[in-house]
Amino acid sequence: MYKRYFQFNTFRTLFAPRKPRHPLVRVAVGLLGLAILAALVFVGVFVGAAMIIAGVAWKLLAQRKQGTRPSDPQAVDAEYRVVRKQALPLSR
Repeated sequence: MYKRYFQFNTFRTLFAPRKPRHPLVRVAVGLLGLAILAALVFVGVFVGAAMIIAGVAWKLLAQRKQGTRPSDPQAVDAEYRVVRKQALPLSR
């Protein structure tokens, strides 16, 4: 009976990254990689900054819609209810 074994070495070299042999092509591919990396960092920084600015603006607009603060910081705004003397428990 004939047995055939699969050679994985040919599969390995199929997906292995290979550098170009010509020195100018190597430099061009390296510069292209650096340009892509710089573009991704540039976009990431500006997207992050835009998200932070949008969050700060959102908070400022939310505070503005809540209303004005009292002019006196010592003033307490609350609701009060007068309790009659009969409603208080007897002291012992």
